[in-house]
Amino acid sequence: MEEYLTNYLQQGIPEQQQWVIDLEKQAMENKVPIMEPVSMNFLMQIIKISKPKKTLEIGTAIGYSALRMLEAYPETNITTIERDQQRYHQAIENITAQTKNDHVNAVLGDALEVLNDEFVKLHKSSFNLIFIDAAKGQYKRFFELVSPLLANDGIIVSDNVLFRGYVANPENAHPRHKQMVGKIRLYNEWLTNHPDFTTSIVPIGDGVAISVKNS
Repeated sequence: MEEYLTNYLQQGIPEQQQWVIDLEKQAMENKVPIMEPVSMNFLMQIIKISKPKKTLEIGTAIGYSALRMLEAYPETNITTIERDQQRYHQAIENITAQTKNDHVNAVLGDALEVLNDEFVKLHKSSFNLIFIDAAKGQYKRFFELVSPLLANDGIIVSDNVLFRGYVANPENAHPRHKQMVGKIRLYNEWLTNHPDFTTSIVPIGDGVAISVKNS
């Protein structure tokens, strides 16, 4: 998105609580990627509208997005999966500091392994909202694994599906990003043509895809 549009949209974001500012600073200092402010505000609006009883997040990082989603709808219960041990422990500390352990269950492990047959059997069709924000090259596999976990009226949100605009203009991508950009392009094409979902890609932040299960 053009920088001037992003700056304009950021001006409309409500003033954040201190703990949010602290977490954003922590992420910046530790070079941990978190959802952009405009995208985060958009996701929170989706949550406020949909009021999900159960939320699943693929990619906890330091717990920022899980805590913001809970902020948007304090009655939700969130299961969030993180494979990086250091980030997982940071997330636990941040979740504990906000005394949200009763609503946020952080799981250490690779989502490709955690989302096994036992997990699916236990949670089948029980999550009202699923948020994918982990390894971009695995988005299609993540989506396939979480689909059986989605309730009939549920929503799957995928972040970073435009990846700095390179997905729309792959020729401008740095050589080290070209392979990943190609995978995201294929994911978007597969997603928008999925027979069981209707998907809209919103050019906000780094690109957000909203997939709704067809009735």
